[in-house]
Amino acid sequence: MVSKLAELGYRMTPQRLMIVTAVENAADHTSAEEIFGQVVQKYPNVNISTVYRTLDLLEELHMVTKTDLGSGSVRYHPVDKGHHHHLVCRDCGALINLDESVLEGLKHDLLRDYKFNADLQHLGILGRCERCERNVARSENT
Repeated sequence: MVSKLAELGYRMTPQRLMIVTAVENAADHTSAEEIFGQVVQKYPNVNISTVYRTLDLLEELHMVTKTDLGSGSVRYHPVDKGHHHHLVCRDCGALINLDESVLEGLKHDLLRDYKFNADLQHLGILGRCERCERNVARSENT
């Protein structure tokens, strides 16, 4: 991402470099707040708005995707690490990876029926996992 930003003429300030590096090095999806926590340790005067502006730029340039995984905080993921989807349990917060092929039919149906070309690069679908669903059913039967 750093080289692509430089090629496009964007200045690589130390803060921007640290933000981009934090996104690239994240083991999983990361939030603006988590990135800010890393950057502020080295640059105490950095503002969280700098993190948000940089993440917005990366999204605009199709370098990251942002997804609401049900935690109330948007999570970011580098596009070059592949796109994938998640089922997110509203009750326990479990994340279940969803194979992309499951959504191919939906994408096709949306285009056919609604003339809408859906961008399904990174998606979080909220619901209830099997374990929590069983717990709810058990509590309803008592």
